[in-house]
Amino acid sequence: MFDSPLDLLALVIAIAALIFARKSSEQTAQLRARLDRLEAARRSEADLSDAAGPIAAPPPLPIETHLAPEMTAPSTPDQSGSTPAAPDAPPVAAAADTTEAAAAPPLPPPAAPGFEERIGTRWVVWIGGLTLALGGFFLVRYSIEAGLIGPEVRVALGALFAASLLVVGEWTRRRESIAQIAALPIANIPAMLTAAGTAVAFATVYAAYALYEFLPPPAAFMLLGLVALGTLAASLLHGPALAGLGIAAAFVTPVLVSSNEPNYWALYIYLTVVTGAAFTLARVRLWRWLAITTIVLAFLWTLPCLDCGLSMVAPHAFHVLAGFVLAAMIVVCGFLFGPDAADDGIEPVSSAALSAYLLGAMLIVLASVHDDIALIAFTVLVAASLVVSWRAPAATGSVGAAAAMVFAVFVEWAMRANPDMLVLPGPLPGIGPSPTGESEASHLIAAGVFAAGFGGAGFLAQGRSHNPVVPVVWSAAGVFTPLALLVALYARIAHLDRSIPFAILAVLLAAAFAAATEALTRREDRPGVAIAVALFATGTLAALALALTFALEKGWLTIALALTSLGTAWISERRPIPFLRTLAALLAGIVAARIGYDPRIVGNDVGTTPIFNWLLWGYGVPAASFWGASYLMRRRGDDAPLRAVEAAAILFTVLLAALEIRHSVNGGDMLAVPSLAEAGLDVCVWLAMAIGLERLRLRSGSLVHDIGAVVLTVLAGLGAVGVLLVLENPMLSYVEVGGSVINLLVLAYAFPAVLMLLLSYAVAGRRSVLNANSLAAGALVLALSYVTLEIRRLYHGPVLTEGPTTGAEQYTYSIAWLASGVILLGVGVLVQSQRARLASAVVIALTILKAFVVDMSTLEGVYRALSFICLGLVLVAIGWLYQKILFRRRPPPATATPTP
Repeated sequence: MFDSPLDLLALVIAIAALIFARKSSEQTAQLRARLDRLEAARRSEADLSDAAGPIAAPPPLPIETHLAPEMTAPSTPDQSGSTPAAPDAPPVAAAADTTEAAAAPPLPPPAAPGFEERIGTRWVVWIGGLTLALGGFFLVRYSIEAGLIGPEVRVALGALFAASLLVVGEWTRRRESIAQIAALPIANIPAMLTAAGTAVAFATVYAAYALYEFLPPPAAFMLLGLVALGTLAASLLHGPALAGLGIAAAFVTPVLVSSNEPNYWALYIYLTVVTGAAFTLARVRLWRWLAITTIVLAFLWTLPCLDCGLSMVAPHAFHVLAGFVLAAMIVVCGFLFGPDAADDGIEPVSSAALSAYLLGAMLIVLASVHDDIALIAFTVLVAASLVVSWRAPAATGSVGAAAAMVFAVFVEWAMRANPDMLVLPGPLPGIGPSPTGESEASHLIAAGVFAAGFGGAGFLAQGRSHNPVVPVVWSAAGVFTPLALLVALYARIAHLDRSIPFAILAVLLAAAFAAATEALTRREDRPGVAIAVALFATGTLAALALALTFALEKGWLTIALALTSLGTAWISERRPIPFLRTLAALLAGIVAARIGYDPRIVGNDVGTTPIFNWLLWGYGVPAASFWGASYLMRRRGDDAPLRAVEAAAILFTVLLAALEIRHSVNGGDMLAVPSLAEAGLDVCVWLAMAIGLERLRLRSGSLVHDIGAVVLTVLAGLGAVGVLLVLENPMLSYVEVGGSVINLLVLAYAFPAVLMLLLSYAVAGRRSVLNANSLAAGALVLALSYVTLEIRRLYHGPVLTEGPTTGAEQYTYSIAWLASGVILLGVGVLVQSQRARLASAVVIALTILKAFVVDMSTLEGVYRALSFICLGLVLVAIGWLYQKILFRRRPPPATATPTP
């Protein structure tokens, strides 16, 4: 029955259209009856007014008043509270008017359209327009399949049908205007008829070209373009739906018309006309969506055939240049013919319009391998963006986009370079002279223009706008672009090697930024100027860092960045710009990340000289810089950037000491296995730094110093217990401790014991009692370990694990421990230290335990007897000391005998 699903769809649409048309006719009848009733009511009111008196008739109400009534403001009452009547009206008429106004209730607001009203007034129109278009298509299809008429007649009938729809659409529009019936903006019947007519016309022209070959490609292209432009023009009268159809048809037309020899000049001239028409329509009707759609479609037409050769560069460049000019003239708010700008704010459509064409120009430059024509077009568009944004702040967003695209172009150019071509003595055979010389010359000129333009405009734009975002964008682009260009040129020409000329350029750039910073600081406070000052100051420091990078080798970049952080802190102390403190912290973080990548700073070239090697410069200079920066920054308060710099200062100081110890102990071998000497020195350094931070935090009140002291104390404790007493203990592993008195035991146990004891006194009364007592206990353990290991060294030589333990050695241990307890008790009595006396009690208790557990089972003969005799005498003496001196009981005073 049906040859295809389209026939069935057409039948269904036709039936639905009939049903909805019937509903629509009923709605029309109801509306006409309602209008008749309103007209009758108006005549009755006029008759009553004529009977009451000669009152001037009010102006006729518009017919659509019942759809959107407006409340009129009442007359101003006099002091008595009554509304005065017209001076020429009799009292009876005034009274009648007052009574009628009081009796007539206000008209209710119009009700929202229901489901049936939406179907009858909107959906019917949409489906009707689609049905008309499908009817035209099916008519052409039927005539082709049945063979009733020839191709020429088919095309003519299609054109006639399209013209009929266009005429009917215009006729209905004028009839509605004459009848004073407002058309629905969503379902405008004239607009739908006109849209159907343009669709049929478009299909007819395309059929004449593609199916029957009546038209050559140029004629078809021209006719299709005229239909699309006519649709855009008709949308001025028929609304946005027709404009959407027209803009889609206009940009799709080049796709439909193909040719074996495409003419890109004709294509882009046509697109320029279409773009201008669309922008003009969007400007007249203030349709933002139409402007955005045109910009997107025009940009997409930049992409075809970008890599087709250098012959395509000029047409593509013309396309982006023409589109940029049209967008600047018509779309950008506050510039030439563009819409009015509400304020100094950045308008998204204005900025996006210029940015889209800049992106197209950048793609042309990259695709053409930086052809001179493409680079010139790109340079012109960037300069034009600065000019337009200078005059119209609404387009300031394109300044940031232009800076980013300039950076992308030059970075790609630097990465594309072949280093071998820059050092050849002459041109290669068959290639031509200087294969890259012209490219470098043009890029150097362009880089100079960009750097001067962005930098100068970024400085001069300060204070011109009341919106703080605008000067910030200008200053950010003015600082970022010259620095980025300098880095790109350095990578391309100097190949990231040492270059004094580029270092000089960086110093000059830093001087320019410093002068701009100083000049802006002296100006009056305007919106955004403070952030701009911070950005130019940041540019000054960044340029100095680049100068050091260009001029120095190896690990000097780390040193340069650390010194830059110190300089930033000094500038922030002189010029209290909040962002500079953050910048100092960021630079410290960058340096920390750098040493995380390679802790040796310069790889294998650290050197073998103890202390005075690359570690001293690579860690010592940054540590000193961060300590100086934290001192300067603390003058203006404690905040997160200061804490970050203080943490970096502590980190680099610890790493400097640890790495220098490792380098010195292992003879320059940074990958050697840890040893007892290295562990002992590390623990000593950590304890000494913990003592220093404990003293420093009392003066500074810094949270970082507080946490740093705790962390170093924990590290020292873990190192002492885990490494010195377990992993590297000479009694548990093979370690040569050296000489009889001056040996590794002094370094690994005696010095840490003394430092831990000093640390316990440093925290006493300032931290918890448990903290101080734990440190004192650790010092006692290390001291006893030192005494024990020295005795074993006396009996066994440098290697403590060799040979058996004799009875004399065990007796010596007991005597030494007992003597240590007595010395501690004496010190506690002399200085009146309860902690020392408690430590003495612990040591003596250990000695007693050893005597009954070890000496009784291992000692024999005189050693066993002497051990217990000495222990007993010492214990009796200690008891006498406690009874007679420390806790001496005095007799009660004598009571006097009373006299009688």
